[in-house]
Amino acid sequence: MTRTTGTEAITTTLGESVRAFVPRPLPPTEPPLASASFAELNRQAELALARLAGVSGLVPSVDWLLYSAIRKEALLTSQIEGTQATLTDLFDDEAGLKLRNTDDVEEVTNYLRAFRWVRGQLRDPQGLPISVRLLCEAHRLLLGGARGAGKQPGELRRSQNWIGGTRLGNAAFVPPPPQQVGDLLSDLERFIHVADPELSPLVRIALIHAQFETIHPFLDGNGRIGRLLIAALMEQWGLLAEPLMYLSGYLKQHQAEYYRRLSAIRSEGDWEGWVAFFLDGVVAASGDAERSIIDLASLITADRKRLLESPKAGPISYRLFELLPMMPRFSVEHVRQRLETTFPTASAAVKLLEDLGILTELTGQKKNRVYSYQAYIALLSR
Repeated sequence: MTRTTGTEAITTTLGESVRAFVPRPLPPTEPPLASASFAELNRQAELALARLAGVSGLVPSVDWLLYSAIRKEALLTSQIEGTQATLTDLFDDEAGLKLRNTDDVEEVTNYLRAFRWVRGQLRDPQGLPISVRLLCEAHRLLLGGARGAGKQPGELRRSQNWIGGTRLGNAAFVPPPPQQVGDLLSDLERFIHVADPELSPLVRIALIHAQFETIHPFLDGNGRIGRLLIAALMEQWGLLAEPLMYLSGYLKQHQAEYYRRLSAIRSEGDWEGWVAFFLDGVVAASGDAERSIIDLASLITADRKRLLESPKAGPISYRLFELLPMMPRFSVEHVRQRLETTFPTASAAVKLLEDLGILTELTGQKKNRVYSYQAYIALLSR
């Protein structure tokens, strides 16, 4: 039996009338979701997340891991939408160094701001729950700045949008008409907060992400907000205490299939194919994050040992080293400010770490030098 996952509604923009897709409320019915087809994959995904949570104890500070994991997710989710910024650009921006592509970096830092705000709300007993209001405010933060100014930041769209093609008439997909977006999001919110869910948390997250992308409630930023929703639900439902997994890496690597699987829900009713793809992604992304943590822990442990064995090492150089995982590129002035010390003292600490092969100077200049924890950045950039 073929499942119908939505209905059609006539929508008109700039004199063109086409059929827009209006999704049915979750969960899938007629027939219900065939959970048995991916039960083992769901078990593997939950185990992979549990292993990832366990391995985070290898590093002295979970803040180090969060610093890199959240930035990788911010970068990769933005790259899916065509942003050209790199991790190095992001680190340079945070160090106050000169940038090449400031608009692209702004898009990534906006995502970071939105993500941190959402986490803060969900951890605050008086904060907003996962809701339309929460997503609208996250959208306002995401689209802050020059590029998002004309895209109605923080507001549900009031006009018809489309995906692919140059106009409505040749679009690859036409989401629901704007007047139906509010009700569709209310249905989605009800599904998120259902009291006694029959489906596992990961399967529900897969369904919610796809439904959000189908509704496409904003003029821009739908993909990034939809992927932010995945991370928020993972934490909210206790699958991962800290957002250490960057699923956007898997989705970027399999971008064509990501879009094809979402499309097959609408065209063929294939919810099962999408859920299996999503669970595969959780297994792969958890494994990647786990290996990354082990590699980072090994690097930091080896470099710390090198520093401790140096007869020239002292309190300032130790403090500088502990900053490196959350400050991998910097100037001496940056170090002076962070350590609240004198310029010569900061400079001597940096020089020691450079002599030990931990830091690399990048400019070759006598003044305004920039230093990098290159081995660490190389691991993060893999």
